[in-house]
Amino acid sequence: MKYDISALGNALVDTQYKVSSEFLSGVGVEADTMTLASAEEQAPIIEKLISMGSESVSDCGGSATNSLVAAANYGSNCHHVCRVADDEDGTRYLDSLRAAGVKHIGVSSENSDMPTGKCLILVTPDAKRTMISMLGVSAYLGASDIDYEVVENSKIFYIEGYMVTSDDNFNAVISTLEHLKGKDVLKALSLSDAGIVHGFKDKFDLIESYGIDMIFCNDDEAVAFSGKENLEDAIEYYKSKSYMTAITKGADGSVIVQNGVEYLAPAEKITPVDTNGAGDMFAGSFMHAFLQGHDVEACAKFSNYASSKVVETFGPRLSSDGYAEVLNKL
Repeated sequence: MKYDISALGNALVDTQYKVSSEFLSGVGVEADTMTLASAEEQAPIIEKLISMGSESVSDCGGSATNSLVAAANYGSNCHHVCRVADDEDGTRYLDSLRAAGVKHIGVSSENSDMPTGKCLILVTPDAKRTMISMLGVSAYLGASDIDYEVVENSKIFYIEGYMVTSDDNFNAVISTLEHLKGKDVLKALSLSDAGIVHGFKDKFDLIESYGIDMIFCNDDEAVAFSGKENLEDAIEYYKSKSYMTAITKGADGSVIVQNGVEYLAPAEKITPVDTNGAGDMFAGSFMHAFLQGHDVEACAKFSNYASSKVVETFGPRLSSDGYAEVLNKL
């Protein structure tokens, strides 16, 4: 079977809460960042949130998962390589993928003492999201989990940037890129988080060396990966690269850099509720539109609109009707 998009990413059950900025300070996390934590470190935060009665939503998540769910809802044929435990959360996760029409490789009996990963997403009144992730068994996804034939028969191989934080995950990425040498498969990379880029720059550089075709990032991640001091200099850096770079800028829209040319796509005028999942929606929407033959300017305009709909929603996903409404804009 020929797939449109195959992705490698963390399988995390996301639970999203509305909190105050003071709550973040109280639990010792920096706003608008992603922090890795153990189950033991997550537990008291979860208990505090439950005791406060904070408004919440929960679903299967992970950055690549959100992108694939969007693309699949538009009609792309998608495949996800991930690892979940044989537990209640793992079953729920895979059921959610199936419901969205995303094929998958998921359950593993290895590391059976580890649970399915969980991510706490804390949304403050300014609509920014702060993540506390416990990777669980997902951290052990390795090269043995990859069906190379599936990836080689995909139009795009999409790499979630968070894969660099685990040695097993990173080795799986590199093993797949080795198998894709000489294959007619586009390689796309999400930078995921500016702090992750700074902390694992050598791993991102190695991924880039395999001939990436697309990079998706926000403005902070773009600056971090370029090594420049500001976005203007970063854009000039990306103009010298052979790959396309899609940079999201929140309320300022997005910038696409390709073949030395910079394209600007204005943002939709909205009232933001929750920015969680906006970048994931952008990437999934862009890849779908690109595979439909649209030029990068049209892809960016469509993806900006799609992202705006997620930002107007509490949670990283839309309903089936919501995705259908977005698709009408393409």
